[in-house]
Amino acid sequence: MKNKVLFLVTVIVVFLLGLLASSIINRKNEAKYKYVPQVNISEHEPRNAVWGENFPKEYQSYIQTADTSFASYQGGSKMRDVLEEDPNLVILWAGYGFSKDYNQGRGHYYAVEDIHNTLRTGAPKGPGDGPMPATCWTCKSPDVPRLMNEHGIAEFYQGKWADKGEEVVNPIGCADCHDSKTMKLTITRPALIEAFESMGKDITQATHQEMRSLVCAQCHVEYYFNKNLPGKEGTPYLVFPWKNGMSVEDMEKYYDEIEFSDWTHQLSKAPMLKAQHPGYETYLTGVHADRGVSCADCHMPYKSEGGQKFTDHHIQSPLNNIANACQVCHREEANKLAENVYERQRKANENRLKLEGFLVKAHIEAKKAWDLGATEDQMKEILQDIRHAQWRWDYAAAAHGASFHSPVETARVLGSGLEIVQKGRIKLARLLADLGHNAPVDMPDITSKEKAQAYIGLDMEKLNSDKEVFLETVVPKWLEKAKEREAKMTPQINK
Repeated sequence: MKNKVLFLVTVIVVFLLGLLASSIINRKNEAKYKYVPQVNISEHEPRNAVWGENFPKEYQSYIQTADTSFASYQGGSKMRDVLEEDPNLVILWAGYGFSKDYNQGRGHYYAVEDIHNTLRTGAPKGPGDGPMPATCWTCKSPDVPRLMNEHGIAEFYQGKWADKGEEVVNPIGCADCHDSKTMKLTITRPALIEAFESMGKDITQATHQEMRSLVCAQCHVEYYFNKNLPGKEGTPYLVFPWKNGMSVEDMEKYYDEIEFSDWTHQLSKAPMLKAQHPGYETYLTGVHADRGVSCADCHMPYKSEGGQKFTDHHIQSPLNNIANACQVCHREEANKLAENVYERQRKANENRLKLEGFLVKAHIEAKKAWDLGATEDQMKEILQDIRHAQWRWDYAAAAHGASFHSPVETARVLGSGLEIVQKGRIKLARLLADLGHNAPVDMPDITSKEKAQAYIGLDMEKLNSDKEVFLETVVPKWLEKAKEREAKMTPQINK
């Protein structure tokens, strides 16, 4: 009896070991043949689906950026009308495109569609028309490095946004970050290379781990369009203002020295700076960067399927992927980790909203001073204070994740903004008194987006009507021409 039991146990163990060995061999074979190419990917191939033929797991995960169901406390991929949530922004950006339309950014999958839809790009009727330069395409598509290679960098920046509508159709994807032959991470946007050169740094010396953040830094940064570069005068050339450094003060000094402004504020007449999305700059001042954690470690963590380890290209908020993005390092429960993030964001927002409210009042009080006959000399220092204070507010707000990535630096920046705007408002109060106004300035009713937009004189009905015509008539022609062009770009199939 004992021998029979031992025999039976031995048979079962051998059977299980056989299954294990078979599984290991199968997984090794899967991994071995993972990178057998199905197509030859040409240099600057912009179509993500073509890359997906060779890298199906990465591509299938990338397609998930089309999911817009997740919303966090102040982010996620769900569409949100930020102006509707916070009408004060309409006043802060009066005279600038963001006062017309500002929605929560969706996933990379929608990069081209969203720039078609936004009111900020206007409703051009054809080439040479519309308010925006071609430079506005730079971060939206892998068609951009293709066009830069075909025509030249400065040549790409020339002209209007509408001029390249039929050429830029593929949303952010593979060719934006990868070399088509080696698959290594690569920098495809010259502005980042040029910014490193301006600081005396060689980006080609970056490590692989640094590159896992730098490919993001091609776009998630502060930038401006310089029309006065020697030899490129008149071309809105994309530049990162890092020559003096990446801090809020360093970039402010850079802008002040060249007397640059993004627009003149419609109410206060202040020469304004619009922070774009300085995510990389604020990330560098936080604890994760200090510990060598890259952007991809949290927003594109590794995952395994069928014995294959790969980078998850479902680029998203880590809060929607806490197990892979956060709990690899942090052992706390998922709900506690999420609450820690939200707590930092709520605290930062307290001061951000205070600063925002003071800025709205400063713009309207400045308008009152102008109405009462203030001179440019009397207003100069006040307008500089408004410029500097709003730059700090926007730097903290537009970075989106800054209040989590770097809560200490974000608090410092907002604190300095609060100090500057209050000094400016004291100067305004004294000037208003000198001009004969010794009472608080009446504030308009801007409790809704519609009321705020009406106050600054925007004809939203016409803007929306024009955009609808553009989407129904112009965009379909762009897409049809792009389809015809790309039909001639069929990749070579490997036999």
